[in-house]
Amino acid sequence: MNKEPLTKDSAREGRKGTPQVSKWLFYLALLPAIWGVCAWQGWAWWSWASAPPKIAETSTSPGEDAAVSIQIPEGTPSQKIGRDLEAAGLIRSAGAWNMWARWLTMQNREGGFQAGTYQLSPTQPLSAVAEKIWNGEVAQQSFTIPEGWSMQQMSAYFEAQGFFPAKDFMAVASQVPYAQYPWLPSGLPHLEGFLYPDTYQLDGDAISPEAVIKQMLDRFEQLALPIYQKNQKNTKLDLKEWVTLASIVEKEAVVASERNRIAGVFTSRLNKGMKLGSDPTVEYALGIRQTKEKPLTFKQVETPSPYNTYINVGLPPTPIASPGIASLEATLTPENTEYLYFMARYDGTHIFSRTQAEHDAAIAKVDQQLRSTP
Repeated sequence: MNKEPLTKDSAREGRKGTPQVSKWLFYLALLPAIWGVCAWQGWAWWSWASAPPKIAETSTSPGEDAAVSIQIPEGTPSQKIGRDLEAAGLIRSAGAWNMWARWLTMQNREGGFQAGTYQLSPTQPLSAVAEKIWNGEVAQQSFTIPEGWSMQQMSAYFEAQGFFPAKDFMAVASQVPYAQYPWLPSGLPHLEGFLYPDTYQLDGDAISPEAVIKQMLDRFEQLALPIYQKNQKNTKLDLKEWVTLASIVEKEAVVASERNRIAGVFTSRLNKGMKLGSDPTVEYALGIRQTKEKPLTFKQVETPSPYNTYINVGLPPTPIASPGIASLEATLTPENTEYLYFMARYDGTHIFSRTQAEHDAAIAKVDQQLRSTP
Protein backbone atom coordinates (compact mmCIF):
# COMPACT_ATOMS: atom_id res chain seq x y z
CA MET A 1 0.00 0.00 0.00
CA ASN A 2 1.30 3.42 -0.89
CA LYS A 3 1.50 5.97 1.87
CA GLU A 4 1.04 9.64 1.11
CA PRO A 5 3.63 11.91 2.61
CA LEU A 6 2.50 13.94 5.66
CA THR A 7 2.55 17.60 4.82
CA LYS A 8 2.77 20.50 7.26
CA ASP A 9 -0.80 21.61 6.47
CA SER A 10 -2.27 18.22 7.14
CA ALA A 11 -0.35 17.94 10.38
CA ARG A 12 -1.70 21.29 11.57
CA GLU A 13 -5.28 20.20 10.74
CA GLY A 14 -4.77 17.07 12.82
CA ARG A 15 -3.50 19.05 15.75
CA LYS A 16 -6.48 21.45 15.53
CA GLY A 17 -9.07 18.60 15.46
CA THR A 18 -8.00 16.86 18.63
CA PRO A 19 -8.83 19.73 21.09
CA GLN A 20 -12.22 20.31 19.31
CA VAL A 21 -13.28 16.72 19.97
CA SER A 22 -12.12 16.89 23.57
CA LYS A 23 -14.13 20.05 24.18
CA TRP A 24 -17.34 18.41 22.92
CA LEU A 25 -16.68 15.34 24.99
CA PHE A 26 -16.27 17.59 28.03
CA TYR A 27 -19.61 19.28 27.40
CA LEU A 28 -21.31 15.95 26.85
CA ALA A 29 -19.91 14.69 30.12
CA LEU A 30 -20.98 17.88 31.89
CA LEU A 31 -24.57 17.79 30.56
CA PRO A 32 -25.87 15.03 32.89
CA ALA A 33 -24.40 16.88 35.82
CA ILE A 34 -26.23 20.05 34.76
CA TRP A 35 -29.45 18.11 34.34
CA GLY A 36 -28.95 16.56 37.75
CA VAL A 37 -28.45 19.95 39.36
CA CYS A 38 -31.55 21.34 37.61
CA ALA A 39 -33.60 18.31 38.59
CA TRP A 40 -32.42 18.60 42.18
CA GLN A 41 -33.25 22.31 42.27
CA GLY A 42 -36.66 21.62 40.69
CA TRP A 43 -37.41 18.89 43.18
CA ALA A 44 -36.22 21.05 46.03
CA TRP A 45 -38.53 23.85 44.86
CA TRP A 46 -41.47 21.49 44.44
CA SER A 47 -40.88 19.97 47.85
CA TRP A 48 -40.96 23.44 49.34
CA ALA A 49 -43.89 24.71 47.24
CA SER A 50 -46.14 21.68 47.89
CA ALA A 51 -45.38 21.40 51.60
CA PRO A 52 -47.77 22.72 54.28
CA PRO A 53 -47.31 26.45 54.93
CA LYS A 54 -47.14 25.64 58.65
CA ILE A 55 -45.84 22.59 60.45
CA ALA A 56 -48.15 21.61 63.29
CA GLU A 57 -45.40 20.35 65.57
CA THR A 58 -43.50 23.65 65.50
CA SER A 59 -46.41 26.07 65.76
CA THR A 60 -45.96 28.40 68.70
CA SER A 61 -48.83 30.87 68.63
CA PRO A 62 -52.26 29.74 69.88
CA GLY A 63 -54.65 29.18 66.99
CA GLU A 64 -51.84 29.23 64.43
CA ASP A 65 -52.88 25.84 63.05
CA ALA A 66 -56.60 26.58 63.14
CA ALA A 67 -58.62 25.76 60.06
CA VAL A 68 -59.36 28.63 57.69
CA SER A 69 -62.77 29.02 56.10
CA ILE A 70 -62.59 29.83 52.40
CA GLN A 71 -65.45 30.16 49.94
CA ILE A 72 -65.10 29.20 46.28
CA PRO A 73 -67.90 30.72 44.19
CA GLU A 74 -69.46 28.80 41.33
CA GLY A 75 -67.41 28.97 38.13
CA THR A 76 -64.13 30.09 39.76
CA PRO A 77 -61.14 29.16 37.50
CA SER A 78 -58.49 26.91 39.06
CA GLN A 79 -55.85 29.68 38.68
CA LYS A 80 -58.03 32.02 40.76
CA ILE A 81 -58.52 29.30 43.38
CA GLY A 82 -54.73 28.96 43.62
CA ARG A 83 -54.23 32.70 44.09
CA ASP A 84 -56.92 32.82 46.77
CA LEU A 85 -55.42 29.85 48.61
CA GLU A 86 -51.96 31.44 48.52
CA ALA A 87 -53.34 34.76 49.78
CA ALA A 88 -55.10 32.93 52.63
CA GLY A 89 -51.86 31.21 53.64
CA LEU A 90 -53.22 27.76 52.82
CA ILE A 91 -50.64 26.94 50.12
CA ARG A 92 -47.16 28.30 49.49
CA SER A 93 -47.30 28.83 45.73
CA ALA A 94 -50.09 29.51 43.26
CA GLY A 95 -47.67 28.37 40.53
CA ALA A 96 -47.33 24.97 42.19
CA TRP A 97 -51.12 24.83 42.49
CA ASN A 98 -51.46 25.39 38.73
CA MET A 99 -48.96 22.60 38.03
CA TRP A 100 -50.85 20.21 40.30
CA ALA A 101 -54.18 21.21 38.71
CA ARG A 102 -52.77 20.32 35.28
CA TRP A 103 -51.54 17.00 36.67
CA LEU A 104 -55.00 16.17 37.99
CA THR A 105 -56.54 17.07 34.63
CA MET A 106 -53.99 14.93 32.74
CA GLN A 107 -55.05 11.94 34.82
CA ASN A 108 -58.53 12.15 33.24
CA ARG A 109 -60.15 12.01 36.67
CA GLU A 110 -63.87 12.58 36.89
CA GLY A 111 -65.13 15.85 38.33
CA GLY A 112 -63.10 18.94 39.06
CA PHE A 113 -62.62 21.68 41.59
CA GLN A 114 -66.02 22.30 43.14
CA ALA A 115 -67.64 25.43 44.52
CA GLY A 116 -68.52 25.66 48.18
CA THR A 117 -67.27 26.69 51.60
CA TYR A 118 -64.28 24.73 52.85
CA GLN A 119 -62.51 24.42 56.18
CA LEU A 120 -58.83 24.05 55.28
CA SER A 121 -55.78 23.83 57.51
CA PRO A 122 -52.41 25.49 56.82
CA THR A 123 -50.82 22.26 58.12
CA GLN A 124 -52.10 20.31 55.10
CA PRO A 125 -49.90 19.81 52.01
CA LEU A 126 -50.98 21.25 48.67
CA SER A 127 -52.05 17.82 47.40
CA ALA A 128 -54.44 17.30 50.35
CA VAL A 129 -55.95 20.76 49.89
CA ALA A 130 -56.45 20.11 46.18
CA GLU A 131 -57.97 16.70 46.83
CA LYS A 132 -60.48 18.16 49.26
CA ILE A 133 -61.66 20.82 46.81
CA TRP A 134 -61.63 18.41 43.86
CA ASN A 135 -63.88 15.99 45.75
CA GLY A 136 -66.15 18.76 47.03
CA GLU A 137 -65.55 17.99 50.70
CA VAL A 138 -67.27 21.17 51.82
CA ALA A 139 -67.36 22.28 55.44
CA GLN A 140 -69.94 20.62 57.67
CA GLN A 141 -71.90 22.45 60.33
CA SER A 142 -73.23 20.40 63.21
CA PHE A 143 -76.05 21.27 65.58
CA THR A 144 -77.58 19.46 68.53
CA ILE A 145 -81.20 19.69 69.68
CA PRO A 146 -81.68 18.22 73.17
CA GLU A 147 -84.74 16.16 74.02
CA GLY A 148 -87.51 18.28 75.48
CA TRP A 149 -86.72 21.49 73.62
CA SER A 150 -89.57 23.53 72.17
CA MET A 151 -89.49 25.28 68.80
CA GLN A 152 -88.94 28.55 70.65
CA GLN A 153 -85.81 27.18 72.29
CA MET A 154 -84.60 25.81 68.97
CA SER A 155 -85.07 29.14 67.22
CA ALA A 156 -83.12 30.98 69.90
CA TYR A 157 -80.33 28.39 69.66
CA PHE A 158 -80.02 28.68 65.87
CA GLU A 159 -79.86 32.47 66.10
CA ALA A 160 -77.22 32.30 68.84
CA GLN A 161 -75.17 29.94 66.65
CA GLY A 162 -75.33 32.48 63.82
CA PHE A 163 -77.22 30.13 61.50
CA PHE A 164 -80.25 32.34 60.80
CA PRO A 165 -82.71 34.64 62.66
CA ALA A 166 -85.05 33.00 65.17
CA LYS A 167 -88.09 34.49 63.44
CA ASP A 168 -87.12 32.81 60.14
CA PHE A 169 -87.06 29.40 61.81
CA MET A 170 -90.41 29.99 63.51
CA ALA A 171 -91.95 31.12 60.22
CA VAL A 172 -90.86 27.96 58.38
CA ALA A 173 -91.82 25.71 61.32
CA SER A 174 -95.33 27.16 61.11
CA GLN A 175 -95.74 25.87 57.55
CA VAL A 176 -96.65 22.18 57.74
CA PRO A 177 -95.26 20.38 54.64
CA TYR A 178 -98.01 17.81 54.09
CA ALA A 179 -96.94 17.25 50.47
CA GLN A 180 -93.53 15.94 51.53
CA TYR A 181 -94.72 14.30 54.77
CA PRO A 182 -98.32 13.11 54.32
CA TRP A 183 -98.14 11.17 57.60
CA LEU A 184 -98.17 14.42 59.62
CA PRO A 185 -101.48 14.76 61.52
CA SER A 186 -104.00 17.01 59.81
CA GLY A 187 -104.79 20.43 61.20
CA LEU A 188 -101.42 21.10 62.81
CA PRO A 189 -100.75 24.83 63.34
CA HIS A 190 -97.00 24.17 63.45
CA LEU A 191 -94.43 21.39 63.74
CA GLU A 192 -93.99 21.42 67.51
CA GLY A 193 -93.13 17.92 68.72
CA PHE A 194 -92.31 16.48 65.29
CA LEU A 195 -88.85 18.06 64.97
CA TYR A 196 -86.80 15.14 66.20
CA PRO A 197 -84.17 15.98 68.87
CA ASP A 198 -80.74 14.75 67.79
CA THR A 199 -77.31 15.81 66.53
CA TYR A 200 -77.21 16.75 62.86
CA GLN A 201 -74.72 17.79 60.22
CA LEU A 202 -75.31 19.95 57.17
CA ASP A 203 -73.07 21.34 54.46
CA GLY A 204 -71.96 24.82 55.45
CA ASP A 205 -73.63 26.28 52.38
CA ALA A 206 -76.91 24.46 53.07
CA ILE A 207 -77.70 25.94 56.50
CA SER A 208 -81.23 27.32 56.29
CA PRO A 209 -84.47 26.89 58.25
CA GLU A 210 -85.85 24.75 55.43
CA ALA A 211 -82.81 22.43 55.37
CA VAL A 212 -82.72 22.10 59.17
CA ILE A 213 -86.43 21.32 59.45
CA LYS A 214 -86.25 18.82 56.60
CA GLN A 215 -83.47 16.91 58.34
CA MET A 216 -85.41 16.84 61.61
CA LEU A 217 -88.64 15.67 60.00
CA ASP A 218 -86.71 13.04 58.05
CA ARG A 219 -85.19 11.77 61.30
CA PHE A 220 -88.63 11.61 62.96
CA GLU A 221 -89.90 9.66 59.96
CA GLN A 222 -86.95 7.25 60.17
CA LEU A 223 -86.79 6.71 63.94
CA ALA A 224 -90.02 7.71 65.68
CA LEU A 225 -92.80 7.02 63.19
CA PRO A 226 -92.01 3.27 62.85
CA ILE A 227 -92.35 2.89 66.64
CA TYR A 228 -95.89 4.22 66.52
CA GLN A 229 -96.81 2.22 63.44
CA LYS A 230 -95.58 -0.98 65.09
CA ASN A 231 -97.59 -0.36 68.29
CA GLN A 232 -100.58 1.48 66.84
CA LYS A 233 -102.98 -1.40 67.53
CA ASN A 234 -102.02 -1.45 71.21
CA THR A 235 -102.86 2.20 72.00
CA LYS A 236 -105.93 4.41 71.97
CA LEU A 237 -103.81 7.42 71.05
CA ASP A 238 -103.62 8.73 67.53
CA LEU A 239 -100.28 10.03 66.20
CA LYS A 240 -100.74 13.61 67.42
CA GLU A 241 -101.99 12.49 70.85
CA TRP A 242 -99.07 10.08 71.16
CA VAL A 243 -96.48 12.77 70.48
CA THR A 244 -98.33 15.27 72.67
CA LEU A 245 -98.45 12.96 75.69
CA ALA A 246 -94.84 11.93 75.11
CA SER A 247 -93.80 15.59 75.06
CA ILE A 248 -95.37 16.10 78.51
CA VAL A 249 -93.67 12.96 79.82
CA GLU A 250 -90.39 14.24 78.38
CA LYS A 251 -90.71 17.53 80.26
CA GLU A 252 -91.74 15.87 83.54
CA ALA A 253 -89.37 12.89 83.64
CA VAL A 254 -85.81 13.67 84.70
CA VAL A 255 -84.77 10.30 86.09
CA ALA A 256 -85.00 7.53 83.49
CA SER A 257 -86.29 4.97 85.99
CA GLU A 258 -89.39 7.11 86.61
CA ARG A 259 -90.29 7.66 82.96
CA ASN A 260 -92.70 4.73 82.53
CA ARG A 261 -94.32 5.44 85.89
CA ILE A 262 -94.95 9.08 84.99
CA ALA A 263 -96.40 7.92 81.67
CA GLY A 264 -98.58 5.51 83.66
CA VAL A 265 -99.85 8.29 85.94
CA PHE A 266 -100.88 10.47 82.99
CA THR A 267 -102.44 7.52 81.16
CA SER A 268 -104.50 6.65 84.23
CA ARG A 269 -105.68 10.23 84.62
CA LEU A 270 -106.68 10.39 80.96
CA ASN A 271 -108.59 7.13 81.24
CA LYS A 272 -110.42 8.39 84.35
CA GLY A 273 -111.27 11.74 82.74
CA MET A 274 -109.11 13.66 85.22
CA LYS A 275 -107.15 16.81 84.43
CA LEU A 276 -103.47 16.09 83.83
CA GLY A 277 -102.32 19.00 86.04
CA SER A 278 -98.89 19.23 84.41
CA ASP A 279 -96.72 22.25 85.21
CA PRO A 280 -94.85 22.16 81.86
CA THR A 281 -98.12 22.78 79.99
CA VAL A 282 -98.62 25.99 81.96
CA GLU A 283 -95.02 27.02 81.36
CA TYR A 284 -95.50 26.41 77.62
CA ALA A 285 -98.71 28.42 77.57
CA LEU A 286 -97.10 31.39 79.32
CA GLY A 287 -93.68 31.10 77.65
CA ILE A 288 -91.89 30.87 81.00
CA ARG A 289 -89.80 28.35 82.91
CA GLN A 290 -90.22 27.82 86.63
CA THR A 291 -87.27 27.15 88.92
CA LYS A 292 -86.75 25.91 92.44
CA GLU A 293 -86.33 29.53 93.53
CA LYS A 294 -89.26 30.77 91.44
CA PRO A 295 -92.01 28.14 91.14
CA LEU A 296 -95.32 28.69 89.38
CA THR A 297 -97.76 30.95 91.22
CA PHE A 298 -101.45 30.23 91.76
CA LYS A 299 -102.26 33.10 89.41
CA GLN A 300 -100.17 31.57 86.66
CA VAL A 301 -101.70 28.13 87.16
CA GLU A 302 -105.16 29.67 86.90
CA THR A 303 -104.39 31.61 83.69
CA PRO A 304 -106.76 30.42 80.92
CA SER A 305 -105.13 28.74 77.93
CA PRO A 306 -105.92 25.73 75.74
CA TYR A 307 -102.55 24.35 76.91
CA ASN A 308 -103.28 24.72 80.64
CA THR A 309 -103.94 21.16 81.86
CA TYR A 310 -104.88 22.41 85.31
CA ILE A 311 -107.97 24.00 83.74
CA ASN A 312 -108.73 21.77 80.75
CA VAL A 313 -109.44 18.05 80.75
CA GLY A 314 -107.45 15.92 78.32
CA LEU A 315 -104.39 16.68 76.25
CA PRO A 316 -103.36 20.15 75.03
CA PRO A 317 -103.96 21.02 71.34
CA THR A 318 -100.42 20.14 70.25
CA PRO A 319 -97.19 18.79 71.71
CA ILE A 320 -95.29 21.19 73.95
CA ALA A 321 -91.76 20.00 73.07
CA SER A 322 -89.83 17.44 71.04
CA PRO A 323 -89.81 14.10 72.88
CA GLY A 324 -87.01 11.58 72.51
CA ILE A 325 -87.33 7.87 71.83
CA ALA A 326 -87.44 6.93 75.53
CA SER A 327 -90.47 9.13 76.23
CA LEU A 328 -92.18 8.07 73.00
CA GLU A 329 -91.75 4.40 73.91
CA ALA A 330 -92.81 4.97 77.54
CA THR A 331 -96.05 6.56 76.37
CA LEU A 332 -96.87 3.40 74.39
CA THR A 333 -95.88 1.10 77.27
CA PRO A 334 -96.88 3.01 80.43
CA GLU A 335 -96.50 1.40 83.83
CA ASN A 336 -99.70 -0.12 85.14
CA THR A 337 -99.86 1.85 88.38
CA GLU A 338 -102.32 2.97 91.05
CA TYR A 339 -100.52 6.28 91.38
CA LEU A 340 -102.46 9.31 90.19
CA TYR A 341 -100.22 12.11 91.45
CA PHE A 342 -96.53 12.99 91.72
CA MET A 343 -94.65 15.87 93.29
CA ALA A 344 -91.19 17.01 92.23
CA ARG A 345 -88.48 17.02 94.87
CA TYR A 346 -86.42 19.43 92.71
CA ASP A 347 -83.57 16.93 92.57
CA GLY A 348 -84.93 15.13 89.51
CA THR A 349 -86.99 12.59 91.47
CA HIS A 350 -90.68 12.65 92.47
CA ILE A 351 -92.93 11.56 95.31
CA PHE A 352 -95.76 9.44 93.87
CA SER A 353 -99.17 9.35 95.55
CA ARG A 354 -102.41 7.41 95.12
CA THR A 355 -104.85 9.95 96.60
CA GLN A 356 -105.26 13.70 96.80
CA ALA A 357 -104.61 13.55 100.55
CA GLU A 358 -101.29 11.75 100.00
CA HIS A 359 -100.42 14.25 97.30
CA ASP A 360 -101.19 17.21 99.56
CA ALA A 361 -98.94 15.69 102.23
CA ALA A 362 -96.17 15.28 99.66
CA ILE A 363 -96.51 18.91 98.64
CA ALA A 364 -96.29 20.04 102.27
CA LYS A 365 -93.23 17.85 102.83
CA VAL A 366 -91.39 19.29 99.84
CA ASP A 367 -92.35 22.86 100.81
CA GLN A 368 -91.02 22.32 104.33
CA GLN A 369 -87.74 20.90 102.97
CA LEU A 370 -87.32 23.87 100.66
CA ARG A 371 -87.94 26.35 103.48
CA SER A 372 -85.46 24.61 105.75
CA THR A 373 -82.75 24.45 103.08
CA PRO A 374 -80.43 27.48 103.32
